[in-house]
Amino acid sequence: MPKTDELLDVTETVFPAAVRPPERRRRLLRRPPPTAAVVSALGLAAAVLVLSGTPWLNDPAVAAWRTVCLAITVQALPFLLLGTALSGAINAFVPADLFTKVLPKHPALAVPVAGVAGAVLPGCECASVPVANSLIRRGVTPAAAFAFLLSAPAINPIVLTATAVAFPGSPAMVLARLLASLATAAVMGWLWLWLGREEWLRPVVRHTGHRSGHSRFTEFRLGFQHDFLHAGGFLVLGAMAAATFNVTVPRSVLDTFSGSPWLSVLFLAGLAVVLAVCSEADAFVAASLTGFSPTARLAFMVVGPMVDLKLIALQAGTFGRAFAVRFSTATTVVAVAASVLIGGALL
Repeated sequence: MPKTDELLDVTETVFPAAVRPPERRRRLLRRPPPTAAVVSALGLAAAVLVLSGTPWLNDPAVAAWRTVCLAITVQALPFLLLGTALSGAINAFVPADLFTKVLPKHPALAVPVAGVAGAVLPGCECASVPVANSLIRRGVTPAAAFAFLLSAPAINPIVLTATAVAFPGSPAMVLARLLASLATAAVMGWLWLWLGREEWLRPVVRHTGHRSGHSRFTEFRLGFQHDFLHAGGFLVLGAMAAATFNVTVPRSVLDTFSGSPWLSVLFLAGLAVVLAVCSEADAFVAASLTGFSPTARLAFMVVGPMVDLKLIALQAGTFGRAFAVRFSTATTVVAVAASVLIGGALL
């Protein structure tokens, strides 16, 4: 008998989760992910640094960096709020099987349908990342969610209207942007079906769907808080990287590449990645680059909403770094190819 009692004591000591699993599980779920905590701390430190009044921050170059960083962050923040709020609403109020019922059963057919559905979200890339993550958690095939992620910031009515205003009298530019963006989103979705691997995709894990006996508004609040704090830190880091490029690269470099048709396309595609201009405003930036060809400016508008520094940072924080590196690289190649082919035919 003493040995039996000892064995029971040892068992309870070694396996405490067996005694109180619900409490331990709840405590673990309340702990924020280490990566999110680190990024949030870095974002907070950057905000304090940017807003502080230390003398060396008054240097013209540092002041310009601070202005660009704040401009990108403030420009993207409303759409990040929209996206995370929509993600939280999907999680709390939308039935779990709705999206799987609406989209075609065959993944190859679901990809273009999801790409066209991106037109209904009037937001930029910051909003599409948390929404795409929420769709994957609700059972939508990742290929369709990624097609939505790429098309939503590029073909929504606000973006197309802004493009028409920025290029007055040039409906071909609006049509070229619509077709090139849709083609890129669909091709990337199909490429994921063909070459994508599950181990590359590590989305942020948390409970999805309404739980019986819990308030839907509480679930919405907790989901919104989780997604916004997680994505916000990566947004700040991406804005800092884009601001650094804006300040350090001289204007003369831009003029060097405008003379070559091929180099101008590649250069404006790369410029779109590092400038991280919100998709609602990038058409006006492209229109101001009058020294470049129409196809090069189209590449700027197609690549920018799909691949930029802040979006790469958001994707890395949401789906994992392995996914972000591969997906952003492939998206850039496909977007440039689509811009050259469609721009050469229409512009």
